[in-house]
Amino acid sequence: MQRGPVAEAQNGELKKLLLDALWRAGSSNFGGAKKFGGFAGYDMPLEFEGLIAEHNWTRTHAGLFDVSHMGPCLLEISDGLGEQGAHERIAAIMERLVSADLKRLEAGQARLTVLLNQDGGVLDDLMITRPARETARGGLYIVVNAGTKEQDFALIAANAGSEARLRRLDDRALLALQGPEAVTALSRIVPGVEAMSFMTGTRFDHPEFAALTIHRSGYTGEDGFEILVTPENAQAFAEVLLNQTEVKPIGLGARDSLRLE
Repeated sequence: MQRGPVAEAQNGELKKLLLDALWRAGSSNFGGAKKFGGFAGYDMPLEFEGLIAEHNWTRTHAGLFDVSHMGPCLLEISDGLGEQGAHERIAAIMERLVSADLKRLEAGQARLTVLLNQDGGVLDDLMITRPARETARGGLYIVVNAGTKEQDFALIAANAGSEARLRRLDDRALLALQGPEAVTALSRIVPGVEAMSFMTGTRFDHPEFAALTIHRSGYTGEDGFEILVTPENAQAFAEVLLNQTEVKPIGLGARDSLRLE
């Protein structure tokens, strides 16, 4: 989702990804990133084996991207309306800011839309999902771009006012597994993801990695998944993914080239 030139944080210091140490050191089955660079205020791995090799690997197998610089959040409402009433209220709140019809979202359905200013100009593109879990269907799971997430969060929270609460989840790891063999690799670790359809999301309660919020989506043109992992489970989960023969780590450089292609 995030596009644009390399950018540093306003104070000149780049923020570190939750898995920064893993990407620098590597492990027994992959080497650390050869090149890092600033993007949207974060110090990001740009290349591991090289842009062309990583691009081609993702096109033929499965590439793992760290997109934890993005801005996932939950917009929640709790006023005794019940599931459908809460969904209609929360959808109406967000529809004041986006161009999509959110009231028609089914449980587990995701939609790509744009965040608008008062004049109808586009501020950002973002993904909005109505959670599949029964106890959460009255809220919305939202992922905004890294470079605009502070202003996006502020706008959404101000628009919601006292009607709803925005809960940030950007302390977690957000990993994108992309490529034709992504489903093969991920289904070994999280059985059931193979049954998901494109542009849907759900939560899996994993015996080893706790709550995993998984969407079948992505921005490479390939099949793939985006996975939100709690901080305490992020490294172990990433290492298990990278132990799959189909999976290699991919830097921001190939992410851009894949999207452009």
